[in-house]
Amino acid sequence: MKFKIDLKIFLITFLFFMTSQIKIYITMMICAILHELGHLIMGIILGMKPEKLEIIPIGIRITFKLNIKDINKKVKKANKLEIKKILIAIAGPAINILLIIISATTKINIIAKINFIYANLLLAIINLVPIYPLDGGRILKGIITIFKGKQKGEQTINIISIISTIITTIIGTIAVINNKNIAIIFFIIYIWAIVIKENKKYKNRKIIYELLEKNY
Repeated sequence: MKFKIDLKIFLITFLFFMTSQIKIYITMMICAILHELGHLIMGIILGMKPEKLEIIPIGIRITFKLNIKDINKKVKKANKLEIKKILIAIAGPAINILLIIISATTKINIIAKINFIYANLLLAIINLVPIYPLDGGRILKGIITIFKGKQKGEQTINIISIISTIITTIIGTIAVINNKNIAIIFFIIYIWAIVIKENKKYKNRKIIYELLEKNY
C-alpha cells in the first residue's frame, strides 16, 4: 500500500495554532480519521484491498484497488463496483453519527463532549452535502449511474456539485461572520478547489464522450 503526506497539513496546523484554534483542529482531525476508518472497514468487509493512504489537511484519504470481477458484474446500467462505492461512502458519515450517539450517552467532561459531538456532527453534515467527491456526492453519483448510466451520472453530479458549493459558500460565510471559525473558511476554500478540479476532469471526459458518439 502506497503512503503519502500532503505538506499543506503543516501550513494549516500553523494557521490554527496562530489563531488559538489548534484544539478544534486536533478534534476535527481525530474525528476525520475515525470517519475514514469507517470507509476502510467497509471496504475490507466488501473484499476490497486498500491501494493508497494519504494524510491530508482534513484527515486521511484511502483509495482501494479495483476488482475486475466487480466491474464485469452488471447492475442495471452500472456494475457491482458502483454498489460497493456507495456502501463505502455511506460508512464514513455513519461512523460520525455513531460517535455522536456514543458521546451523548457517555459520562465525560461536558466541554470535551460538546466539542466532540460538534466535530462529528459537522463532519457528517459536510460529507453528506451532494458535492463530488465528498461522500454525499459519491452516493448520489453512484445511484444516478446505476439507473441512468455513467455519462448521465457524471453530468448530473457535476451540475449539482457546483450548485451545492455555491449554497454551501453562502451558508458558510454567514457561519463565519457569526462564529469567527477559520475552520469553515478553510473548508469553503477546500471545497471550491476540489469542485473546480473535478469540473475540469468532467469537461475532459465530456470531450471524449462526444468524440466517441461522433465515431459511432
